[in-house]
Amino acid sequence: MPSDQEDRKSHNKLADWRDSCLLSSFALFLFLFRCLIYFRAKMNRLLRIFLIVVLLALSFMLAVWLNNDHSYTHDHRYAELSLMAGMIPEEQKESIVSKFNGSSPLPPCPPTPPGLEGPLRIEFEWSRSMSDVRKASRENLHEGGRFKPLDCISRHKVAVIIPYRNRKDHLKHWLYYLHPILKRQQVDYGVYVINQHGEGTFNRAKLLNVGYVESLKEYAYDCFVFSDVDLVPMDDRNLYRCHGEPRHMAAAMDKFGFQMPYKNYFGGVVALSREQYMRINGFPNNYWGWGAEDDDMHRRITLKGMAVSRPDSRVGMYKMVRHLRDTHNEVNPQNPGQLHNTARTMDTDGINSLIYSLIKIEKDELYTMIDVDIHAPN
Repeated sequence: MPSDQEDRKSHNKLADWRDSCLLSSFALFLFLFRCLIYFRAKMNRLLRIFLIVVLLALSFMLAVWLNNDHSYTHDHRYAELSLMAGMIPEEQKESIVSKFNGSSPLPPCPPTPPGLEGPLRIEFEWSRSMSDVRKASRENLHEGGRFKPLDCISRHKVAVIIPYRNRKDHLKHWLYYLHPILKRQQVDYGVYVINQHGEGTFNRAKLLNVGYVESLKEYAYDCFVFSDVDLVPMDDRNLYRCHGEPRHMAAAMDKFGFQMPYKNYFGGVVALSREQYMRINGFPNNYWGWGAEDDDMHRRITLKGMAVSRPDSRVGMYKMVRHLRDTHNEVNPQNPGQLHNTARTMDTDGINSLIYSLIKIEKDELYTMIDVDIHAPN
């Protein structure tokens, strides 16, 4: 069977031959027409009729040839592909372009990544600098903390969203471990750090809503992992991707003795698909200070008829970077009382009522930092 490259060469040779014939026919048409004009007086009637018939036949052939447009080559197809680009899924674009370049298209990544290591040794070396993190993590990363596998087309487009304020040391540890893990998991991902501007009361859930909106402005993500900056997975088989049900990934944290603190706990690190997130109207916006917003999320999920899935506790182990409670993120005793109203408020308090002001976006090679004013109370 001829290769794509051989087929392309033969197609171009045929196109060149047709173009030559077209030019030759046009030149013959002009020559005969000039003969008819200049020598008509010396021609007998039968010869003039013959030339007129030949000219009419050539005119008809040229018209048919031009109408069929035999000059339609691969270059024209590339032009049409560029016009169609907006209507073709991204993974299919790569396959189509590969075919026309004469190379084999990238296959889909396997459902289970082959390079996983399993249990990991996690140590928070405080002497580790951001420069050390960059050297260890920058390979194949694109600006803004973006990555795609080089040898296959990822099945998962994931935005990893981190609520943030004044946690440089924690972010350093998170980046050091998570970039290599996500690369091994063959995820098409981006890291978004959502910084709360100012010193007002912290609102974790509202920042996560902002991350959802802002990440979708950059890329067509279909999965969103919402992660605290102080939590690092201890097993790379805990896949950062979405499932058929909302996923509570931090199923066993060292903070709680690698057990669930209570049955309906849905905090730390969670994953929701775009459809799941919109179905529950995202996170609530009205939980200021520490506590209860993750319980509200669990209620939203169950109220919409979904269940929470979790990895096996041995795979879902996380290590927390130890720290003191942040200033302006103290326990808010009013937050638990809002849980009684979740069924009534969830359709109006969430992504559809999100209000914030974008301050600036900074693109680091390891992450995208989005600085926002969420109009926090003092």
